[in-house]
Amino acid sequence: MIAQIWKYHKLPLLLALLSLVFYWVFTYDLVRNDFIKLFTLYSALFFLFYKIVQLGKTDFWLLAFIAFVFRLIFLPAIPNLSQDFYRFIWDGRLLLEGFNPYLTTPLSYVESGTMDIVSQADALYKGMGELNGSHYTNYPPINQLCFAIAGLFSGNSITGAAVVFRILILIADMGIIILGKKLLQRMGLPIHAIFWYALNPFIIIEMTGNLHFESVMLFFVIWSLYLLHKGKWIGSAVLLALSISIKLLPLLFLPLLFQFLLSRKAIQGKNLFLSWKGWKQAALYYLVVLGTVALTFAPFLTGEFAENFGASIALWFKKFEFNASIYYVIRWIGFKVVGWNIIGDVGPLLPRYVVGLLLLFAFFRKNRTLKATITAILLGISFYFLLSTTVHPWYVATPLILCVFTKYRFPLVWSFTIILSYSAYGPDGFKENLWLVATEYLLVLGVFLWEVFRKSKKPIVV
Repeated sequence: MIAQIWKYHKLPLLLALLSLVFYWVFTYDLVRNDFIKLFTLYSALFFLFYKIVQLGKTDFWLLAFIAFVFRLIFLPAIPNLSQDFYRFIWDGRLLLEGFNPYLTTPLSYVESGTMDIVSQADALYKGMGELNGSHYTNYPPINQLCFAIAGLFSGNSITGAAVVFRILILIADMGIIILGKKLLQRMGLPIHAIFWYALNPFIIIEMTGNLHFESVMLFFVIWSLYLLHKGKWIGSAVLLALSISIKLLPLLFLPLLFQFLLSRKAIQGKNLFLSWKGWKQAALYYLVVLGTVALTFAPFLTGEFAENFGASIALWFKKFEFNASIYYVIRWIGFKVVGWNIIGDVGPLLPRYVVGLLLLFAFFRKNRTLKATITAILLGISFYFLLSTTVHPWYVATPLILCVFTKYRFPLVWSFTIILSYSAYGPDGFKENLWLVATEYLLVLGVFLWEVFRKSKKPIVV
């Protein structure tokens, strides 16, 4: 059997072996501030990924096996591009000690001289950095559960906690491959398209490598959409709620599901918005989602929770700036007009425009099939990121997985150009190169506009 696989898939297997070498170098012989090396390795991996999918797309399980093996390279490694996992470990250990992680900051323990409340507190605090350690946690409860699981099984080992995180993320990615295949089959789309996500070096590096939990969130999202397509509304609603309780982003999906939920119960030929059964089903779906989310937050609710959690979320709109697009243009205009950074005034306003667009999509765009609904979510989420003041690389995982089920492939281009954002981390400290930021977004927007206006309805990459 192995001989047959080698005979018929020799070239993709050779490319996979070469990719393994590059992944090893990326994982164990690269520092974040060496951008030239980072970009060169990533570009090579991206080219190899494209060719592996292109050449091996007729053998689904071969590609699934390659995706699994690529992730194993990272198993014992400490992330080299992100410090966030140190905070994950801190929150998990704090939770295991019986403390509510939403009520304190790591800095508060430093200032009070009670660092011994968490094992290896000094190493974790130095690892996460002063900026992260001075803010309240903004990770929702199911994400906190993942952190606690790592603390439970890793003891006092930082490397052990990273391994547990990776196992959870790896399981989620394998689940996405299986459920994504089933959903693509139900939608009449090529099943190999799931590997534009699962074999993408962006996903492998940012999720398995850098330990970001978007993969776990997206596992529940894809599972939810799969059940929604099968008409299993309650299960779909519960799973969507779990995804929200890992990352809050899927809250933005809710208005865009509205028409699809109505249409399942609407009488043929009747005005969609006059369907009483449709409204009833949509209301039940939303109640289950919001009720389940509330249940996951319930153990942590105190008088201080809402204030602390809200303050942490607000930082992403009022203080933090990274790899933004439209916002940077607005900021430049602000400097020209008033002479200072207007993020405190503009940042909180931008989400209102996002909500307005989502409502327009929800009521005035025909989202009566799952493909049309996912397309609306993709466009809405992309617009949200275009208006955001902060767009970290791992955020692009959401539009990337959504595009697999649509005709659009501009997030695939974005998953390559997003690597340019790491140019900000140089040997002399943090400084963004706005020319590279502009290049990133101009390429993505150019491909998006081309996809919108071209006549063919097929994806540019199939």
